[in-house]
Amino acid sequence: MGVDGGMKCVKFLVFFFNFIFWLCGIALIALGIYVQIELNKTLIMTGPASASAAPIVILSVGVIVFFISFFGCCGAIKENYCMVTTFAVLLTLIFLVEIAAAIAGYIFKNQIRSVINTEVQAEMQNYKNNTHVAKALDDLQMKYSCCGAHNYSDWFSVPAFKPNHVPLSCCKNGTDCVNNPTINNTYTEGCVTKIEVWLQKHILIVAAVALGIAFFELLGIVFACCLMKGIRSGYEVM
Repeated sequence: MGVDGGMKCVKFLVFFFNFIFWLCGIALIALGIYVQIELNKTLIMTGPASASAAPIVILSVGVIVFFISFFGCCGAIKENYCMVTTFAVLLTLIFLVEIAAAIAGYIFKNQIRSVINTEVQAEMQNYKNNTHVAKALDDLQMKYSCCGAHNYSDWFSVPAFKPNHVPLSCCKNGTDCVNNPTINNTYTEGCVTKIEVWLQKHILIVAAVALGIAFFELLGIVFACCLMKGIRSGYEVM
């Protein structure tokens, strides 16, 4: 029967696209964990509205996509109308949330620099009072070859430091510039810019992955609706 063969194909496509979603969910979970770990190594978050929100959102979406795709695969295999319908509705909601998140991300993208600047400035003020913060900031400056929030002179206004002094982690090539920082022996670029560039690079990766997932989600919704129609009409799709 022609329709029967067509529904078998739709059933296979629903299963195939759900498998793709499942892999994408795993990829988002891994990416979210990686970005979170890197940020934790870079910044000691001091406020609730910090840059750490981004990897948490990525991780959450990955977990949701992972479970929804698993649910969709079971519905397709069992040819269960209720499960396939639930999958289509949840996938549509996820698609709409992704669109809303993309719009919000574009609107608030300029706030990223402000958040990073606030975090770095807070770490600098606590440098001498918290060894954990000091280590994180030293690692940050050495990893990104940067010094201070915007440049090495930012350290001059930190009360805990002597005038015209910087941490040893600001020095180029292991030299000692603590007492006499200059543009020749000290990293001159600020850490805020370096972190912002790093985040923008990874946000582009996330955007590309999200765009690919959105494309497959649209196809998945269409095929799920077709499978729902076939199951409801009583066609044999085994």
